[in-house]
Amino acid sequence: MIRVGLRAAAAATMVVCVLAPLTVIAQTWPTKPVKFVVPFPPGGSVDPLARILGARLADSLGQQFIVENKTGAGGSIGTAFVAKSAPDGYTYVVVFDTHAVNPALIPNLPYDTVNDFAPVMLVGTAPMAIVANVAKPYRTFGDVIQAARAKPEALSIGSVGNGSLGHLAMILLQQAGGFKVTHVPYKGGGPMMADVMGGQIDLGIASVAALSANVKGGKLRALALTGDKRSHTMPDVPTLAEQGFPGFSAFAWWGIFAPAGTPKQILDKFHAELVKVLKQPDLRRQLTETLGMDLASSSPEALQKFLVGEIDRWGKVVRGNNVRAD
Repeated sequence: MIRVGLRAAAAATMVVCVLAPLTVIAQTWPTKPVKFVVPFPPGGSVDPLARILGARLADSLGQQFIVENKTGAGGSIGTAFVAKSAPDGYTYVVVFDTHAVNPALIPNLPYDTVNDFAPVMLVGTAPMAIVANVAKPYRTFGDVIQAARAKPEALSIGSVGNGSLGHLAMILLQQAGGFKVTHVPYKGGGPMMADVMGGQIDLGIASVAALSANVKGGKLRALALTGDKRSHTMPDVPTLAEQGFPGFSAFAWWGIFAPAGTPKQILDKFHAELVKVLKQPDLRRQLTETLGMDLASSSPEALQKFLVGEIDRWGKVVRGNNVRAD
């Protein structure tokens, strides 16, 4: 009995000794700069979000948050870099909705989207907007459908890439509405917006976060929103559900992931800091009013559940329509 008791005590001591360093590491984290990998170029919505959050976290945690753009392949290049990074709490990826599409879109994706990452937080969601150059004659999405039916595939619409949520949403809309437009994929929201404003393409679709500044500035005209209700950022713009597509909704989203195996104690501390930062009134205004987000500030578990659901929904669209990556 005494020996059993001694063994149990020794085992308990070993567990404490193993856990103690992790606890200390979590308490002192971060002791050096933290990297936010953005797998898209500047000019869209992911880059400014990462920079805004990074600046606030640097203030609250006392360490620099470095934003590094590693672009290409629908966001999968930068995401793969993070999957292979040391799980030490110093590298994170800020992802966009393409994160849930890529498993179906890109053959031999160099990581497992569900299992190679530790979820941190679903930061927010936003409807997408379909926009036109203000010089174009379109005032509603009905005008676009009418023109597209009259001359199939004559109208062009840009998205942030083949298989992006905007691209997939347009596939569903064309099938439901009986019209055809020509899809033009871009490498990000910035280049796509520039070409809509420059008249190189007729229309564009991206998150209201990426488009709201140019819509408010009078450089783009918003014709429709993909949300299930109107956006506080564009309250005068009707949803697609209001324009003949009942029940239709598709949301852009932004999330933060770490490499799988990152200590839970560090992730818990990081999540708590994110929650704290996202409660700052001026930051909330910046993200909701300027970027048009509906803030979620979710738990890690809720992000993982959301991710699995999005992979299932959009994977079916990709496979059913034989969509290929850029």
